[in-house]
Amino acid sequence: MLSEVQTELIAFFDENKESLVREWEKSIVISNGDPYKEKIRENGIALFNVILTMHTMSEEELLEIIKKYALEISEERALANINIGDFVYNVNLGRSVFYSYLHRAGLQWEDLQESINKINYTFDKFLYYAVTHYTEAKNKIIEEKTMFIDSTHQDRLTLLGQMTSSFIHEFRNPLTSIQGFVQLLKADHPNMKYLEIISSELEQLNFRISQFLLLSKKELIGKEKEQFHLNKLIDEVLNFLYPSILDGKVKIKKEIVDEITLYGYADEMRQVLINIIFNAIDVLNHHRISNPIIEIKSHIENHTHVFFSISNNGPMIPSELSKTIFEPFFTTKKLGTGLGLFVCKEIIEKHKGDLTCISTPELTVFTLKLPLAASPM
Repeated sequence: MLSEVQTELIAFFDENKESLVREWEKSIVISNGDPYKEKIRENGIALFNVILTMHTMSEEELLEIIKKYALEISEERALANINIGDFVYNVNLGRSVFYSYLHRAGLQWEDLQESINKINYTFDKFLYYAVTHYTEAKNKIIEEKTMFIDSTHQDRLTLLGQMTSSFIHEFRNPLTSIQGFVQLLKADHPNMKYLEIISSELEQLNFRISQFLLLSKKELIGKEKEQFHLNKLIDEVLNFLYPSILDGKVKIKKEIVDEITLYGYADEMRQVLINIIFNAIDVLNHHRISNPIIEIKSHIENHTHVFFSISNNGPMIPSELSKTIFEPFFTTKKLGTGLGLFVCKEIIEKHKGDLTCISTPELTVFTLKLPLAASPM
């Protein structure tokens, strides 16, 4: 049952409804690009009508209808991509207009206290539901856009991988022939100058080609996993990189445990070691470190995994770059492909391992965690 004050108040606002809405409309913030700007007046009237009938509803009924309007309107605001601050301002402006009209109602302020409390309650709940849902709706829109961008990026990477694989396979055939003829020249003319340089450069080119081929997964066909010794692999890689190590005057320190046996693709693991160690040599040379050192360490943990680290005393990797060094096509080198570390991480993860990097002003450390051969892969 409505009180006399409530009845008078409802009659007063019903009579002044149009002028109240017009006064509110004159001051609200509306974006020119808002596709729902024609509905803003309609939404304001809907909230006005809720306040007019709030004394006739139970709290549960009032909350239900407030929530219904709040969710509908906040969905529109999210799709319109408006500033949530503008929305909150417009709603609170409506509250202020209501209060200004309360003074004109000619009723005692103490008699209006219950109605004022209920008006505040209605506006507060409406804003709470609207802003909460707006945030959820915006997050959903961002998530959908991110998924679309990721999907598009992945499709482009897949297409690029297919094109690259096809091109590289065609490129590798004449390269193999050239390498064969270089070997024949070595046999017929063992003292001929520059053959070793040509052979070394061809090996490097072949190595780069292998990086691209790994992305297409085609090079896995016909290959089988095998057991191999990590220590032997390290020695092979250091021997292979010896000219670069010597040229850069880099000191190699090793602290590795004996007989570490792994299970997988030895040639791919060799590629990982060459990439990381050669990158370290290149960094040390490029920055002209006075006492360049590369440390190679390993230890066994729980008899199941080996932790293998390669560190250098070159400059620290900036924190803003450390999160992206394993991403494809990221490089700081003028002639770099940006695939080296990405390929390394792909290989390690395929071997059920993990590759991480920690860089400080003193050391940059790449750590490989790999299961031992006895562990199931």
